Amino acid sequence: MKTTLEICAYTVDSAINAQKGGADRVELCGGRLEGGTTPSKGTMKVAREKVTIDIFPIIRPRGGDFFFTDLEFEEMLEDVKLAKELGMNGVVIGALTADGEIDVERCQPLVDAAKPMQVTFHRAFDMTKDTNRSLEDLIALGVDRVLTSGQRMTAPEGMKILKELVDLADGRIEIMAGSGVLPTNVKEIVEKTGVTAVHSSASKVIDSAMKFKNENVAMSKENLDSEYQRSITCEQVVSNLRNELTK
Repeated sequence: MKTTLEICAYTVDSAINAQKGGADRVELCGGRLEGGTTPSKGTMKVAREKVTIDIFPIIRPRGGDFFFTDLEFEEMLEDVKLAKELGMNGVVIGALTADGEIDVERCQPLVDAAKPMQVTFHRAFDMTKDTNRSLEDLIALGVDRVLTSGQRMTAPEGMKILKELVDLADGRIEIMAGSGVLPTNVKEIVEKTGVTAVHSSASKVIDSAMKFKNENVAMSKENLDSEYQRSITCEQVVSNLRNELTK
């Protein structure tokens, strides 16, 4: 069985590189430093014009936790509808209760609004207190797949739980391994866990084309060089991932 390769892209040029490298699907995001937030309408529109493989925008109004307010939920619902209008193939959602459970009450309207698009539940799943119950909740909601690192920082560290989730799912929902997925470990992850999909940023840092650099001002106090560097999906890394998966 072919393993689906999903690439997380934060820009349109990254989405294009993902397709060139052999990805099956793009998770389109904004807000890289926040771990992924809803991409703009312009980003979704241009990506759809330039990329022919499946595009799933993440629907996440902000960084931080996954316990959303009523206003944030309204925003998420409108973004799901917008994604459908713009020709996206699916959406990536996630919402939890304050007690660390799947927010079924909030997620059901999002899933319903997305139809007939597919729905992925993102790594908010890794922040739940009971993976087995959470997986059953997602199955009952009609979610197509869940992105997870096995409740560890990276998928290689979470392979034991990933395998348990694949067994528990028993084909009722797809388990997609993400976080720390590299060409050097992707084959091992698939073979040891039985996942049928993997997720990677496949990124590299490139320098700015700016010739003038103002050394007295920085937009980020954390990294003074951040204005003159950016992360982009690397076509070659995507290709290497695809090659490892087809061996």
